[in-house]
Amino acid sequence: MNNEPGNDYSLRDLLKTLDRRRNVLLGTAAVVFLLAVLACIVMTRRYEAKAVFELQKSSSDSLDLEDMMGAATGGATDSLSVNTDLETEASILESDTLALQVIEELDLENNKDFVPRFNPINWVIGLITPPGPKDPVGASLENSPHRRDRLLKTFSRHLTVTVDAGTRLIEVEFSNRDPKVAAAVVNHLIEALIEYTFETKYVATTQVSNWLDGQLDDFRKQNEELQAQVVKLQEKSGIFGVGGTDLEGKPVVYSPILDRLQESSALLSQAKMSVVIKGAVYQVAKTGDAELLSQLAGTSLSGETSQGVMDSLTLIQDLRTQEATLQAQIGQDASQFGPAYPKLIEERASLRSVDASLRAEIARVAARAKNDYDIALATQKGAEANYDADRSAAEKLNDKTIEYTILSKEAEESDDLYQDLLRRLKEAGILEDLHSSNMTFVDKALPPAKPNHPNVPLLLGLGLLGGLFLGAIAAALTDAVDNKIRGTEEIENMGLPLLGVVPLFSAADLSEKIIAVDSRSSAFNEAIRALRSALLIARSGKPPQVLLVTSGSPTEGKSTLALNLAAAFAHYKKKVLLLEADMRRPVLKKRLRLETTGGLSTLLADQSESVGPEMIPDHPDLYIMPAGPTPPYPSELLGAAPLESILTHWCQEFDFVVIDAPPILPVTDGQILIAHADATILIARAGKTSRVGLQRAYKLLLPHAKDPAQPAIGVLLNGISSRSAAYYGYYGNYGYTNYYHSGGGKND
Repeated sequence: MNNEPGNDYSLRDLLKTLDRRRNVLLGTAAVVFLLAVLACIVMTRRYEAKAVFELQKSSSDSLDLEDMMGAATGGATDSLSVNTDLETEASILESDTLALQVIEELDLENNKDFVPRFNPINWVIGLITPPGPKDPVGASLENSPHRRDRLLKTFSRHLTVTVDAGTRLIEVEFSNRDPKVAAAVVNHLIEALIEYTFETKYVATTQVSNWLDGQLDDFRKQNEELQAQVVKLQEKSGIFGVGGTDLEGKPVVYSPILDRLQESSALLSQAKMSVVIKGAVYQVAKTGDAELLSQLAGTSLSGETSQGVMDSLTLIQDLRTQEATLQAQIGQDASQFGPAYPKLIEERASLRSVDASLRAEIARVAARAKNDYDIALATQKGAEANYDADRSAAEKLNDKTIEYTILSKEAEESDDLYQDLLRRLKEAGILEDLHSSNMTFVDKALPPAKPNHPNVPLLLGLGLLGGLFLGAIAAALTDAVDNKIRGTEEIENMGLPLLGVVPLFSAADLSEKIIAVDSRSSAFNEAIRALRSALLIARSGKPPQVLLVTSGSPTEGKSTLALNLAAAFAHYKKKVLLLEADMRRPVLKKRLRLETTGGLSTLLADQSESVGPEMIPDHPDLYIMPAGPTPPYPSELLGAAPLESILTHWCQEFDFVVIDAPPILPVTDGQILIAHADATILIARAGKTSRVGLQRAYKLLLPHAKDPAQPAIGVLLNGISSRSAAYYGYYGNYGYTNYYHSGGGKND
């Protein structure tokens, strides 16, 4: 950057840099923007389908085990439970099981998104890591690990499951090249989840149903036998009661033994009910199926068990939720980071810990359920013993009416028990093959009308902004590594005296021999006149008579400026001699179309009096001494004594002598000539002269000046664009350029 040493790089400096490097900035921005346009054209169009479904709160009329005992759970599910249910369902949606089911149902393996493509990163990793055995030919997805892993990763990458905070809604999104496929995948995935949830509950219900169905058969047979005994007794005795009937129409029979029998009969019925319920829980616990036990945890059936069993079922349900969440997280991290990811190792360790706790709790609940069942059996046996004792005491009465009442009571209680169990089984939906789910579609996925990828406005906007940003960086880097002179500040920062700025002139002016005599006013003409005025106003009161025009390197415009500066002095009604001292590469003879054969080299070599300055046509006060034929050793010729005497003679004849000297860095000619000059103009061309080269040229000239203590050496910045910040910063604004109607071109 070209800011002064010790000063911070300010925003103004940055703007100047961007203005100097506007071509780099705009070119980079254009390239990046065109790349963004090309990306929009060639990128694959992807369509994203979206569906929303609701996870409803379980109601009292749902057909599940919560209605088994007719007990209302009541109360709203707390927010933690709702969030757990939502996260669990979302994790199941992202599970590999449902993904494989949808992939097989929709034949996604032949979809373009799922077709394998060459991945150089995976190829390199495969060279380092052994890929393992190949998939068997014609095997299913379950038996093809590589195919299955690739399809699952692709499916997971295009699937997005989001839980809407504060609601019971879950959003499912899937993207694909085909809008119909995207919609079908979303709908099939949600339907698979609904089917999975039902099947899980249905398996648990079926386990209990099979146990209770067998118990109902025993109750039905017992009830039929009791009813047959009542009928037989009615036929034998012909009596159905004595002493009248009560308000319910039952025979009025009173006896302390019968009262005890009634109490023992009620206790026996309750004990049998307890055996049936606890036996059902024990049968489920014996299976060791964590999912079935988890389903029983929230039902009223678990409320009929002991507190220990109820606590174990609740803990199993919580452990299942943790297990599902960890499995989903492991699947997601494994697809993104690989098996060596530290967090993945920690999650797998947590999963093993949860699995161990789950197995231990399943064994514990089985033992507790068996203990409850054994206690219920023992209670039932005690009740049966009490009942048998009371019944034996009642039978001793040898009363037909009492016998009839006993049989009627047994038959009635047996029938009530059977009907009650049968009714509850029907209400729970165990005997009916009905699907029950608490998930419903809110919005089904439909094929989208337009793709969501690529986002053309966003991509173009990012391309434009990114292009400008990268262009600014490229401009700053280019400016940082470029050591060429670009403006006046760089010359001033090096501590060199600046004489002025000469802009590029228009291509139309190239046809002119001497641009400064063009009748049209131009910025170039005014710059030459400004230089002339600066030289005429000398500090000592006497302007320099011998002016040396040189540059650090060739093709920096010194000959053009020397010619036009001499013409500017001649227009000032001064007699001017233009001395072309660059005998190695002379250009003025050809440019001015001179026919002379001699020149400075001839004069210095032969000291012929016939060789002398000649007037330039159409310029009566402007004379030129061309370089002449190129001598073998120009430096020795210029350093000879005759040059000094010749210059002394010319200074008496002419008001000004302008010397077009060779460049300083390639040859030493200029260092010899500066000793004869009253003032030296060192040309620096914008965009061509390097800072190091300019500094070096100035230092080479300095010791050879007439007065090294106060050297009359100034730098003239040539060829600067009239539209650049350096130009209008030097002259004020763009208005100066527009005022003189100058165009862009190239100084020769």
